[in-house]
Amino acid sequence: MTWSAVDLRELIRRLRAHRAGVRPTTLAEVERERDPFRLLVACLISLRTKDEVTATSSARLFAVAATPVALAMLPETEIGRLIFPAGFYNTKARQLREIARRIAADHGGRVPAEMDALLAFPGVGRKTANLVLGLGFGIGAICVDTHVHRISNRLGLVRTRTPEQTEHALEAVLPKRYWIDINDLLVTFGQHVCHPTSPRCSTCPLAARCPRLGVTRHR
Repeated sequence: MTWSAVDLRELIRRLRAHRAGVRPTTLAEVERERDPFRLLVACLISLRTKDEVTATSSARLFAVAATPVALAMLPETEIGRLIFPAGFYNTKARQLREIARRIAADHGGRVPAEMDALLAFPGVGRKTANLVLGLGFGIGAICVDTHVHRISNRLGLVRTRTPEQTEHALEAVLPKRYWIDINDLLVTFGQHVCHPTSPRCSTCPLAARCPRLGVTRHR
């Protein structure tokens, strides 16, 4: 199954209509603020952590330390306490403090807008770096998390096994004007409709076009 330019426009239109009709999570609100530092911190906290935990953990941390300098001054134990129960919170506390220190010391207090510089930070992979580049700086980048990887394959947009393969495959399929937006669209869609198990296919706005690849049970 191939997706034409007309199909892709309709896909994006329907995903945007769905996003407009649901209440965003606190984390989604952080993403829509498009502050590079908050995006970087929240995305790192989100790794191997449920969305609702990421949202509340990020909010607690930002209430105490909203800048790299402020975060670098916090003890690791305090950062860990604030982001608990995020997965691997002690490791993330150490990473966050070191990232904040490097931003303050090596980058003039500003998150760098280069892939290599972002990947040099501890705990930062391509998913996090692309999110910061796309939403934080408006640089064309596709952030692939579990939602984007899963739904892109279910829809038949790509046939891939890893998120990095999905990133590159989507770059070849999607017009660049959709690259930044696709993460927020598919994450929101995955949270409310296209669940990992038993997706809500009976009420899905994409049902008529979706081949349901890999779906064995649905509602």
